[in-house]
Amino acid sequence: MRTCDSHECSQLNELKIDMNALNMLAGWTCNGNTIMIEQMPIFGGYCGMVEETAICDVATTLASFTLFSGNFHLDGPIHIRWGTTTARETLQVAGHAAAAIDANTDLLLANQYYPMAGPCTEMCLLETAAQAITDTASGRELLSGSAAAKGVVQDKTTGMEARIMGEAAKATAGMKIPEVNKLLNKIVSDYEKHYTNAPAGKTFQECYDVKTVKPTAEYVQVYDGALKRLRDYGLDIKH
Repeated sequence: MRTCDSHECSQLNELKIDMNALNMLAGWTCNGNTIMIEQMPIFGGYCGMVEETAICDVATTLASFTLFSGNFHLDGPIHIRWGTTTARETLQVAGHAAAAIDANTDLLLANQYYPMAGPCTEMCLLETAAQAITDTASGRELLSGSAAAKGVVQDKTTGMEARIMGEAAKATAGMKIPEVNKLLNKIVSDYEKHYTNAPAGKTFQECYDVKTVKPTAEYVQVYDGALKRLRDYGLDIKH
C-alpha cells in the first residue's frame, strides 16, 4: 500500500474541494436556485496594473456565467496596497470592465463596497458615493454595500453608508460620461490624500440608537456635510 507524499496529498485535497464546489453548483442549478458568483481581482498583484486587471475582471466575470452557471456576478476590484474598492485605480478597473460587458451582453452585474474610512465620517460617505457613481455610469444593475473600514472591523457597517450609495446612484442616472469623469476626479482627489490617516469612524452602536434603529444626530450632521460636498462638486443629489 502506497501513501501519498505531502505535495500529492495537497493536490488531492484541492481536487476534493473543487469537486465539492462543482457538486454544489450542479445541485443549485438543478434546484433552480439563484446563483451569485463572487470574484475580486487584485489591482497591483498577479493581474498587473489597471489595463491588465480590467482584462482579468472581464474574463472572470464571463467565466462565472459560462463555467459556473451564475445568475449574476458580484465584482469588487481590490487595491493591493490599500485593501479597498474605492481607490482611483480600482474604480477605473470596475468601470471599464462593467462598461465593456454591459455594452456587449445582457448579463447582470453587481459590485461590492469596501471604503477605507469608518462610519460616521465624511470620507467614508464620499468613498461610497464615488463607487456608486462609477457603478451606475458604467452599467451595473446591482450595488452591494457598503462595508465600511474595509469590511474587516466588527460593527463598522451602518445603513447610512447604504443610503448615500443609493442616493448617489439615483443622482448619477442619466449623466454623461465626461461629466461623470470630472465629478469623480473631484471626489476621489478629496479623499485619496487621507489614505495614510483615514478616520476610523465609529461602531454601529455609536452611530445609531439601537432600540429605534435610527442614526444619531451626529451622524445625520456628518451625512448632511457629505451631501453638501457632493453637491458642491456637481452631483445633483436630493436626500
